[in-house]
Amino acid sequence: MTGTIQCKRWLHGAATPLLALKHGTREAHKEGTDMPTRQLDVEPTAPNREEHGLLLKKAITAPQVLNEAYRYPRPSSFSRGLRLDIKGITILLISGTASIDENGATLHQGEFRAQTWRTYRNITALLESEGASWKDVVRTTCYLRDIERDYAAFNEVRTQFFNEQGLDPLPASTGIQAILCRPELLVEMEAMAIFDSNRKSKEA
Repeated sequence: MTGTIQCKRWLHGAATPLLALKHGTREAHKEGTDMPTRQLDVEPTAPNREEHGLLLKKAITAPQVLNEAYRYPRPSSFSRGLRLDIKGITILLISGTASIDENGATLHQGEFRAQTWRTYRNITALLESEGASWKDVVRTTCYLRDIERDYAAFNEVRTQFFNEQGLDPLPASTGIQAILCRPELLVEMEAMAIFDSNRKSKEA
């Protein structure tokens, strides 16, 4: 880690706007009037994708290991991650991720190392869902409930995991002590990955 700071913050991730248009038509009106001029066909758009010119946005999911936050009885309005495709470059923004399973339950309560390993597993699945790996990760932000107590254990697990992934160079990283969104969660991480959008076709 590059440094630590003390803060108190609720970590729920960044809200992601979704665009969903219904099948059918709509009327175009002259500016300043209620008079329809013509009928416009409205094409349906997938709820997890949004296009703005040369920018494509897409929600990232890994339902086999991690539930969607908006499916809780009291929904939390953010995506587990967001994919951005910009002029041949893909950026993956992984939201704050913790030791949560596919049903939204907390795993390994009271076990810091086990929670850290599960968090890495969840982030790995989110990366792999978009054809990426930890070798594409350029930055992580790591939130520990008690950084003085758990940092040594965290760094040991992280070092072992990164060695297993063969990372060189290592991602940039920041460590923060924070109050997490559930009292039983001891660690949470964000990640950002960047890679060439066309690399698969080039490799083939």
